[in-house]
Amino acid sequence: MRRVPGSGLVGSQRWVTTDDMRVPARSEVRAGPRRTSKDTDVAEAGSNHPMRSDLGVYESVRASRAWWDAQASSYADEHGAFLGDGLPEGALVWGPEGWTEAELGLLGPLSGRRVLEVGAGGAQGARWLAAQGARPVALDLSDAMLRGSVGRTPPVPLVQADAGALPFAARSFDLACSAYGAIPFVADAGAVFAEVARVLRPGGRWVFSVTHPVRWAFPDSPGPDGLVADRSYFDRVPYVERDDRGRATYVEHHRTLGDTVRALVAAGLRVVDLVEPEWPGRNAEVWGGWSPLRGRLLPGTAIWVTETT
Repeated sequence: MRRVPGSGLVGSQRWVTTDDMRVPARSEVRAGPRRTSKDTDVAEAGSNHPMRSDLGVYESVRASRAWWDAQASSYADEHGAFLGDGLPEGALVWGPEGWTEAELGLLGPLSGRRVLEVGAGGAQGARWLAAQGARPVALDLSDAMLRGSVGRTPPVPLVQADAGALPFAARSFDLACSAYGAIPFVADAGAVFAEVARVLRPGGRWVFSVTHPVRWAFPDSPGPDGLVADRSYFDRVPYVERDDRGRATYVEHHRTLGDTVRALVAAGLRVVDLVEPEWPGRNAEVWGGWSPLRGRLLPGTAIWVTETT
């Protein structure tokens, strides 16, 4: 895969894609709560065990890109306002609880900093970062998701590429972030962490949010059924949806807290903090398996704050 030096991304909104390249080695997508057949099946049957199966890296990439390309428009219609499309300068929302970077300040000082948003989706977070004086780049596997930011202000550079093979020179960025982007959908999270560490300058910060791994042991239901564990937290077999031909159409990968710590350390990153945000009283929204009921009792999001060593 050719490398696109970070310094080459100039102008108000330059678009770099990998459409003319080989299929990426690992997937990178805009993650986040969504309504898939997983939610429906769990709500009706109380478990998603029948849809759990092993999945290769290549198939995971193909499924993720195709799913997010197909769902980009409906996802934006349903969740865009919550994620910041309704705000003049966007927002960096860390999870379904609704906590934002403006409130939590996990990235630290932003003015003048070069920031990579991984799994940027509609680039709401990158636009907010630009409004704070940062110099962001929004990267996502799905060009359809990225196109949702076209015409919005402030404009930011958009890069359609794979998080497991970042098309940037080493030490190109001061900070990197991902709000439910990439990590739950990649077969090899360690490869993404290593790539992020490679493009960060010494002492650079990498902050990312994912579904809290404790949720894996519970049905993905926002109601009372979602409060009783019915599977093993230690079962790492991915959740997969397949079409009539047996091709994977959607995938999520599970890692325990310990798995993530080990992968981060192996990539040369130091864990600074693990934030488990409580559900705020102001948020009455139900989004997939996230709800005020579950949020008051179970952690829904894990925000990892790390730095290069």
